[in-house]
Amino acid sequence: MNIAGLLISFGLLIIAMTVHEFAHGWVANKLGDPTAKYSGRLTLNPLAHIDPLGTIILPLALFIATSGRFVFGAAKPVPINYWSLKNPKRDIILVGAAGPLANFVLAFILSLLWRVLPLSTIWDFILKNLIFINVILGVFNLLPIPPLDGSRILMGLLPASLADKYSRLEPYGFIIIIVLISLGVFDVLIEPLVRIILSWIF
Repeated sequence: MNIAGLLISFGLLIIAMTVHEFAHGWVANKLGDPTAKYSGRLTLNPLAHIDPLGTIILPLALFIATSGRFVFGAAKPVPINYWSLKNPKRDIILVGAAGPLANFVLAFILSLLWRVLPLSTIWDFILKNLIFINVILGVFNLLPIPPLDGSRILMGLLPASLADKYSRLEPYGFIIIIVLISLGVFDVLIEPLVRIILSWIF
């Protein structure tokens, strides 16, 4: 295993997750919920978003289990009070979509920089990997599995009675995610989507 690659990937993942969580809080604040702001989470300081399990243990375990081919983690979720939003049913979709969209936008901006800037080998490696990690994080979070962002989007689209039943899956969400990863969902679903998006970016 390449320890240097692990450390670089880990640092880039934290950057991507920080942008992701900040976007959730920023959009929620714009839509009427200042909870993230008052909790000190409306910041791009990575220390405010680190969760020991999701940010450190999970990505390290996945890196080791996949021999460095797949790195995914979860920052400490930004607190959102959906009833403070101006239009909770609509705004839950916008807040949920904000994180993945921020990752895709950052990946696109970085791809432009990669194209126009004269880069040394190390910076070429860092930019390409940060683009890759942002795209993976964006795609993975769009899966409709609580507590991933895709579930927030789906709950905003479902009738209230179904959304309430669906939300009860959340305590089991990470178990479902780990099982799906072990069954190869990354290879079957996520990897092709990541490759398609990367083909559009590069």
